[in-house]
Amino acid sequence: MDAITELAKINFTSLFISLCILLAGIKAAVSLFGWAAGKLGLETKWQKKRREEHTLLLNTSQRLIALQEKHEEDMERSDRHDAEMQSDIRKLTDMFIDKQINDYRWEIINLADKIASGKAVSKECLRHALSTYEKYEKIITEHGLINGEVEISIEIIREHYQKKLKEVC
Repeated sequence: MDAITELAKINFTSLFISLCILLAGIKAAVSLFGWAAGKLGLETKWQKKRREEHTLLLNTSQRLIALQEKHEEDMERSDRHDAEMQSDIRKLTDMFIDKQINDYRWEIINLADKIASGKAVSKECLRHALSTYEKYEKIITEHGLINGEVEISIEIIREHYQKKLKEVC
């Protein structure tokens, strides 16, 4: 019980201030020792560790910079590649549209030539040609092109189709 009463009598403020002074003194002594060792060209274990950490930090920083430069280069290359691909897709799309238009034109003009030469043509073939003409007109309109080659041929097909319908009735 006497030990407890002795602890109660301790001045904790003084104890705290004493500990702070002691720690500050130790820190100053260590700093002084490090400074003296540095002036003499000696390297302590903690100085060596600090230097290695600094070197590691510099190396990591340089690698990050190199990685960032590589990333930027890759992004530029990717952007160029994307632009080339878009251009190629646009060319292929244009080629496909041109082919589709030419196929429709050929189909319509070929049927009009058959009719003009007097060959027999079924109503189904005529309906198909009229449907093909609608598709042709739609593609022409969607792409802002001008229809000039097929108008006469489709008129021949329409007139022949009207005649076929009148013959049946």
